[in-house]
Amino acid sequence: MTDKIRNEEMNHLFEAVLTLKDEEECFKFFMDVCTINELQSMAQRYEVAKMLSEKKTYCEIARATGASTATISRVNRSLNYGSDGYDMVLERLNQKKDD
Repeated sequence: MTDKIRNEEMNHLFEAVLTLKDEEECFKFFMDVCTINELQSMAQRYEVAKMLSEKKTYCEIARATGASTATISRVNRSLNYGSDGYDMVLERLNQKKDD
């Protein structure tokens, strides 16, 4: 699947993201690149992934995030059958928190 969307433009975008130095720079860049709704959707999906990794129930997650059960299910599918991107980031953040 990822091979279908990998292209020069996507590589350029990721190279640009990798130049960002802190949260403020990320905020500025993503506010320019994305709509507010796109950012809110990404943030919501990340929160859902965090809560799923903490073994929260769909009802708890829906109540806390406002995400639909369809969104929660999609994120859960990514956690179980995706590219392990969520797991990689969540693990790194947990290690950072423990340091």
